Amino acid sequence: MSQASPENRPNRRLYTDEQRARRDSTYWTTVQAILAPLQFLVFAISLVLVLRYLVTGDGYTAATVSILIKTAILYTIMVTGAIWEKIVFGQYLFAPAFFWEDVFSFGVIALHTWYVYALLSGDVSPQGQMLIALAAYATYVVNAVQFLWKLRMARLDEKLAAATKDEVAA
Repeated sequence: MSQASPENRPNRRLYTDEQRARRDSTYWTTVQAILAPLQFLVFAISLVLVLRYLVTGDGYTAATVSILIKTAILYTIMVTGAIWEKIVFGQYLFAPAFFWEDVFSFGVIALHTWYVYALLSGDVSPQGQMLIALAAYATYVVNAVQFLWKLRMARLDEKLAAATKDEVAA
């Protein structure tokens, strides 16, 4: 009994061979690999500062600066991620392999942008601003888990591709 080709299998591979080659050859992959953990580190520090402010009322400026740094990194990773997606998949956003991650990323960006608006407009109290930041951070965590899952799927995909090549060669 012959096996279905990887493209026709029910659990389709995350990357075609050509997409994997483009992913591995572009420096935007390295940029993403640097920005993602940097963003997480800034998030973790900022989360502590935001919670500190909400619990004690101290450290508003430090929390605010940390949120703005986190937001700047988020915007940067979104732009560079769109460039990466264009190179790898041929479209800037919503490539089928990362569709739902991109959709959720827009929610993350919307909440971070709402925070910036709240800060600059003065329409929201400092405590309200920090609550918006917490909502943005909660969505960021979900989005980060989505991307970690895709990273795991990509690694499994590479094992599948290698096993398929070995099977074909045998």
